Amino acid sequence: MANFLADKSPGNTNHHAVLAGFLGWTLDAFDFFVVIFLFDTLAHQFGVTKKEIVLTTTATLAMRPLGALLFGILADRYGRRVPLMANVIYFSVIELLCGFAPNYTVFLILRALFGIGMGGEWGVGASLAMEAAPKKLRGILSGILQSGYSIGYLLAALAYRFVLPAWGWRSMFWLGAVPALLALYIRTKVPESEAWKQNRAASTSQVLRAVLGQWKRFLYLVILMTFMMFLSHGTQDLFPDFLHEVHKIAPKVVANVAIFYNVGAVVGAIIFGFASQALGRRKGMMAALALSLVTIPFWAFGHGVYALACAAFVMQMGVQGAWGVIPVHLNEMSADVARGLMPGLAYQLGILIASPTNSIQYVLRDHVGYQWAMAGFEIVTIVALAVLLLCGTEQHGKDFTHT
Repeated sequence: MANFLADKSPGNTNHHAVLAGFLGWTLDAFDFFVVIFLFDTLAHQFGVTKKEIVLTTTATLAMRPLGALLFGILADRYGRRVPLMANVIYFSVIELLCGFAPNYTVFLILRALFGIGMGGEWGVGASLAMEAAPKKLRGILSGILQSGYSIGYLLAALAYRFVLPAWGWRSMFWLGAVPALLALYIRTKVPESEAWKQNRAASTSQVLRAVLGQWKRFLYLVILMTFMMFLSHGTQDLFPDFLHEVHKIAPKVVANVAIFYNVGAVVGAIIFGFASQALGRRKGMMAALALSLVTIPFWAFGHGVYALACAAFVMQMGVQGAWGVIPVHLNEMSADVARGLMPGLAYQLGILIASPTNSIQYVLRDHVGYQWAMAGFEIVTIVALAVLLLCGTEQHGKDFTHT
């Protein structure tokens, strides 16, 4: 793998495609998670309840399928590079504008519009990266690609820890303009996908027919992704608020804990992504889920900052370990002519269905307490995922190009 990433010879530029996919997802995730750390700040700023700020994350998640549909079709029709560049510029501009929002209504609309960009990035970036990856390295590179989500979360925590006290909440969104520079890198360094060239769709209808022709598999992937979203957003989005509200942990310490458990997430994504190369995609995911399941009692009911931080570290190793397999699994399961659309749309429709996750957990908190709301929700989620994986299939090592 080191040779693949380090090889910069003219005939071997695919490492740029993997890096572009990774950076795009990292910066996209940063722009999303900034809000997670600003629930109280934004509620005070706009004169609304915290629940209404939580609703803005639901709006972002709910709009992501539209972005997956739009940018996915463009990627299958016109190549991966140009739609990815357009996507990065779009979500960077919207994030910048969020920092100028004068009131809650404008902020809510902007966060919904941001969801379109966030929804488009993953599918296009993942297809570009996985089509560039050597078959024997797909598992670990899938883990690295998906770990960009956790690194984006980590960067948002760092911004909360250092940028917010120094320059205020608006500056955290203004940092969202930085990803636009990635478009220049993609334009100058990233090659077009050879797999796309060989399987290029002649029309939009051909792309859509390919997805409809595999509707049973597509439906399965949507259901799988719905529960994967319950897994990730159910363990991440409200956890900083959980630490602050239940355990009275100071905001700066919460940020440090978030940084720590996102390191665990990155480690888990890479380890289990690599393991999926030997065990298979589904067994690799199930091993990661088992790790999260046994950690739930310590994660939800533990006491003390250090114990909670360690439990969260292991919890996110399992959560993002399972997620580390998703880019390669979905791309291998998708039709060749619709690889720009099918993985991303399944991913984002899962988000649409699971978009009320934060609101559901927040309501459960009022009935059973924050600890059981978090723990019970994730126990059900993990058991459901195990059943789906046992009943499912995979196409481990599928060829993307015709040689």
